[in-house]
Amino acid sequence: MKKSLILLLVVVSSFFSACFEDQDDNITIATTSEINDFIWRGLNFFYLYKADTPELANDAFADEAAFNDFLSSYNSPEDFFAYLKAAPDNFSILVDDYTELEDALAGTTLNNGMEFGLVLYPNMSGNVFGYIRYVLPNTDASLNQLERGMIFNTVNGQQLTENNFADLLSENSYTIGLATFDGTDVTPTGTEVDLIKTQYTENPIFKSTTFDINGHKIGYLMYNAFTNEFDNQLNNVFGEFKSAGVTDLVLDLRYNGGGSVRTAKYLASMITGQNTGEIFYTEQWNADRQDPYASNGLFVSSFEGGGQSINSLMLNQVYVLTSSRTASASELVINGLSPYVDVVQIGTNTTGKYQASFLLYDAPAPNFSRSEANPGHRYAMLPLVFKTANAAGFTDYDDGLVPDIEQPEDFSNLGQLGNPNEPLLATAISEITGIPRPFGKIGPQLQTISDSKAGQLGYQTMFIK
Repeated sequence: MKKSLILLLVVVSSFFSACFEDQDDNITIATTSEINDFIWRGLNFFYLYKADTPELANDAFADEAAFNDFLSSYNSPEDFFAYLKAAPDNFSILVDDYTELEDALAGTTLNNGMEFGLVLYPNMSGNVFGYIRYVLPNTDASLNQLERGMIFNTVNGQQLTENNFADLLSENSYTIGLATFDGTDVTPTGTEVDLIKTQYTENPIFKSTTFDINGHKIGYLMYNAFTNEFDNQLNNVFGEFKSAGVTDLVLDLRYNGGGSVRTAKYLASMITGQNTGEIFYTEQWNADRQDPYASNGLFVSSFEGGGQSINSLMLNQVYVLTSSRTASASELVINGLSPYVDVVQIGTNTTGKYQASFLLYDAPAPNFSRSEANPGHRYAMLPLVFKTANAAGFTDYDDGLVPDIEQPEDFSNLGQLGNPNEPLLATAISEITGIPRPFGKIGPQLQTISDSKAGQLGYQTMFIK
């Protein structure tokens, strides 16, 4: 009896082991040439700048042998991808693990909660200081009581410079040294703060509030990313604005690097409402894809797929706060609204990113879908696939969208976000109400060279699904 039971267990165990081996252990790891083949196929099919790279032409290779030689002539997919990218393209990316990119596009990253900008010292030394833009709730930065406006100039005891900041701040844990900045000099305080990054999903709706000033009900929204997963919450904010009788809106996009085209369409429709069915943007694809793929993005009155109705404010004017870090979907909202409403832009020039992408996995054309992806690797691409223009045909704003009122942030006097005395918001309120804003000190014109989100996958991406 016992021998029979033992024999049965051995047979069953062997059966399941064989099944697991068939399903998992026999996956063939993709070669570099096979991954390069995926990269070429995807770019040959969809790349916006296909015509600028001769090797992506449909007749670029005399025969299959020549094509295979080309694929095998690069030692890594990263080198191959970099070669095929065209000169106008600063935004297409290749990743070796698409799950991390998917998480990032949904707002989930390794994060210590300190969102910062990095600025060159005014003395032309090449040294860099960081300024805290905002602190995310329930993170290590919030537990350490860091606040907007704080300055730091060292990481792990090393002075930040234009050459070392990327390496020092990419670590999952580090120690910052706090300092002060008076507009001229950066002075260490001697205080250090230890920070640890953990997996965190950021709600892009950082702050929303209303003000009653001089007969105006002013809505203020600080919105930091176009993340699909928070569309319902965004619509709820506009429902609250609508219920409160908001007559004027200040949309703070100064740190918003973009995201979903669909969410941008929803946000623009929440601001207006009187333009449903009219063109929000048009698409310009490569010559092979233009006719079968290009379609107009329209203002809408409800979410796609029979979703909830959009809470529209029916405004004819909107005030938008911008910086050099305002990019892609943020710029799409500004540009797409401009033919229909008076968009008063306050701040500095935006980034200049008007092209959109979508994820391509190693799968058959035309879908390049995740469900059919080659299990032998996790490479994926976010190439630029079309550029956007507004209803008036305006596009190609490579130098960014120019503000109506130029006002850079003063790093020695940032103010508190959502406070009517915060410098950029105060300017918007003054424009709305006609009440002169108190004269404030104008800080030096310093160069912001990077920020906390620059190292994240999908940085300044505008994507469609």
